[in-house]
Amino acid sequence: MRLRLFSSLFLVGVFSIALQAQNTVGLISYNINKAYDGYNLLYPHNQPNVYLINNCGEIVHTWEGDADTRPGNTAYLLEDGRLVKTSRPANVTSDRIWAGGGGATVEIRSWDNELEWSFTLNDSTDRLHHDITLINKNNRFTIAMIAWELNTLEECIAAGRDTSVLERDELWPDYILEVDPATDEVVWEWHAWDHLVQDFDASKENFGSISENPGKIDINHDFRGDGDPDWMHSNSLDYDPRWDYLLLSVPYFSEIWIIDHTTSTEQAASDSGGFSGRGGDLMYRWGNPQIYNQGDSSDQQLFFQHDANFIDDFVEGFDPNFGRIAVFNNRIGEDFSAVNIIDSQFDMYTWEFPFDGNVFGPEAPLVTETHPESPQRLFSTGLSGFQYLPNGNYLITSGRTGYSFEMTPDNEIVWEYVTPLRSGAAVEQGTVLETNNNLTFRVNRFPADYGAFEGRDLSPKGWIELNPDMTYCDELVPTAELIEYQLEVYPN
Repeated sequence: MRLRLFSSLFLVGVFSIALQAQNTVGLISYNINKAYDGYNLLYPHNQPNVYLINNCGEIVHTWEGDADTRPGNTAYLLEDGRLVKTSRPANVTSDRIWAGGGGATVEIRSWDNELEWSFTLNDSTDRLHHDITLINKNNRFTIAMIAWELNTLEECIAAGRDTSVLERDELWPDYILEVDPATDEVVWEWHAWDHLVQDFDASKENFGSISENPGKIDINHDFRGDGDPDWMHSNSLDYDPRWDYLLLSVPYFSEIWIIDHTTSTEQAASDSGGFSGRGGDLMYRWGNPQIYNQGDSSDQQLFFQHDANFIDDFVEGFDPNFGRIAVFNNRIGEDFSAVNIIDSQFDMYTWEFPFDGNVFGPEAPLVTETHPESPQRLFSTGLSGFQYLPNGNYLITSGRTGYSFEMTPDNEIVWEYVTPLRSGAAVEQGTVLETNNNLTFRVNRFPADYGAFEGRDLSPKGWIELNPDMTYCDELVPTAELIEYQLEVYPN
């Protein structure tokens, strides 16, 4: 006699793969069901190429750069498939202005890497650095860029700077210039130097109370205490198209600033005009109120932060975090970093931000997250990025270790990748990299259905690392599948 059983079962296999122990670079782990589906834009330091990799860590497209260039520091992928990238010369020994994060050139390149437009600013008085942001306003595409401008000892004295400690008898305050690639015209500018306050020299026009002028910038703030000419070191720039303002990350102040972009260039040089009525004075600043003599060190929330960005890329308006600010908080701990989500609570009707007792709110971030397994696994004193993904996950890059990971809101890691380069050269799988070997400014993920990918060849084209593990995605099964099994049981 034979018993036959028919059973329909859901196959719920192991959809998260932790790779073999020897995998130290490239893809480290991947949960195909919980990670956000897309492609990752990677522009590592110390080499010239921009890579697009899939979630299996395979290269699907490369924009090769000139061998004598380096990142300057970011790249952005437009919906039509063009790449906007920053770069600088590999050799900077003869450059008049140079500090970490220095750039020089912004390019637009086609999907096939043909040069369509280029803009360079790197001379004895000005230099691009760190980041750019893309602006589409009134059917016009422009690019806003961060730059240093050199101010001489005489100009510093005239602005009320205490020059007793001034490393090179000059300062390089930051400014923003907005360029139209169609005409090469600079269509808008904002200069920090136009918005100074100081309580050092009463004979100067900008003399005043720091605490009573929170929209102004204290020219005598000195992050390192040595008069470093790189005074602000702004490292990220983002644009909010809803309200037409700009978000600037200023790590040497441990603050993020919002600037009214509804102004003209003339208004941006003043303290009136624009929808805010403040001109180019700061609409909002947050992270360290002691910088404008409000509160003390216990009120500080940001610590040399990077990649402050509005949560709006690919995120739907009904997402509770839409429009809030994401930021990587580098030095929040002595040996660990964190990411934050901040609700600036902008009031569109009064066109202002919450302000209580000359201090901008909120008192603390909405979200603070560290590495879920060990806080020390997420630690980078500089660089680094944080992207809020459309499925609510967080994509985080620890820049000094080249370690990127994605985690869910309930702190489950669902994707990990280590940039497989040492000083720009590819390393073999199994190589153990040290801090600062594989510097990675940030990694950004684009949805699989992003317009740039339509009709493009996104087939795997190898790996960045040498001697790669070519099997690690073979066993992944996307979603549970219904499979009918026929079991026949015989007497033994």
